[in-house]
Amino acid sequence: MLFDRNGARKYLTRAERIAFISAAKQAEPYIETFCLTLAYTGARISEVLALIPARVDMGAQAITIECLKKRVRGIFRAVPVPVELLARLEAVHHTSAGSPERLWPWGRTKAWGVVKKVMADAGVAGPWTMPKGLRHGFGVAGVAEAGVPLDMMKKWLGHARIETTAIYTNAIGTEERAIAERMWKRC
Repeated sequence: MLFDRNGARKYLTRAERIAFISAAKQAEPYIETFCLTLAYTGARISEVLALIPARVDMGAQAITIECLKKRVRGIFRAVPVPVELLARLEAVHHTSAGSPERLWPWGRTKAWGVVKKVMADAGVAGPWTMPKGLRHGFGVAGVAEAGVPLDMMKKWLGHARIETTAIYTNAIGTEERAIAERMWKRC
């Protein structure tokens, strides 16, 4: 669901995502790479925490995420990411060395706190200031803002059903207005 029980959105808007990314780039390197990976992949916090260097694919310009929600190991999806993120991961984590160790040695509680702090540093406040807000923001950015086909976004987010991905067509605010403006131009 994109809205909480009170009708407040649970995703970051474009401006909030930009502010979060900017704040992440000002953080210490491990925090920066963690937050940017969350923002640019739409992965769940546990999926990013499980990332190992071998899954950072410079050749394909993608990060391969193991889907951990399905409770079955060995289900992967490749998510294209900006070259700048791949270069930063290499510089900070030496991903080409192929270590079997996780990139971030933290637990979920520490990771959650890292995201909350960067959200605060970015001046982002509201019920969406959590890792899932980034995931939902990624979905909205792809589907509602950039017109990424639902089946592609389904693959990138690791959804089992297209109906789950379709929630991102229910964006509000500037995202909904942008969709309406595209429609008005065709009338």
